[in-house]
Amino acid sequence: MEIELRGKYLSTPRYNRYLLATDNKSKRAKRLYTANIRLAQAFHPILSQFEVVLRNSLNTVLTDHFNDTDWIINQKNGFMKDNSLRSSHFFLKTCIQKTENKLTRRSIPITSGKIISDQTFGFWLSFFLSHHYSLVSGQPIHIFPNKPASENRAGIYNKLDLIRDFRNRVNHCEPICFVGHNIDSNYALQIQTTIYHLIKWIDPKLIPFFKDIDNIQNKTTKISL
Repeated sequence: MEIELRGKYLSTPRYNRYLLATDNKSKRAKRLYTANIRLAQAFHPILSQFEVVLRNSLNTVLTDHFNDTDWIINQKNGFMKDNSLRSSHFFLKTCIQKTENKLTRRSIPITSGKIISDQTFGFWLSFFLSHHYSLVSGQPIHIFPNKPASENRAGIYNKLDLIRDFRNRVNHCEPICFVGHNIDSNYALQIQTTIYHLIKWIDPKLIPFFKDIDNIQNKTTKISL
């Protein structure tokens, strides 16, 4: 990409971080910028499939808990409107209502499946916040039957929150090839490891599927070239 196009469309401050990390070696900075994009691209499969597994696992345990396949709709008038949630502006209920309004505007029938698939990673993560967690009797932790005994709600939340933050960096084209000002893929690899730990705690039989769609290691080798 020509310098004037890079400055106009990628922004100089964004690109300068790559120049700084490569001692202002233009060709090396270009390679690093592209390598970062490829690394982010490689993370998409396991990030997206982990989110699918997370939400479907939570849907299963909450369906059983409420004995209701439409719990996500019906609990708008259940635990989601509990007065203890006022300070969080009834986050779960508001998310569902926004989806229902969107479906209505598009003349799409409202179903639990459509609402579930439309919710964000943050929606599912919030079930591990103490105020939601207690209202559903601690059911979310049960999606991790194989977790170590030392792992609790707070630890799971912290791991999921790190994954969410990393996912947002990937989706917003932020660099994931740095630790501080140094070219380093270790933090990205730590996120990969955390994802695999959580998947194993959900069901170890899922690991081969994730390994099959995982090309991250190959892309991290390009970061240091």
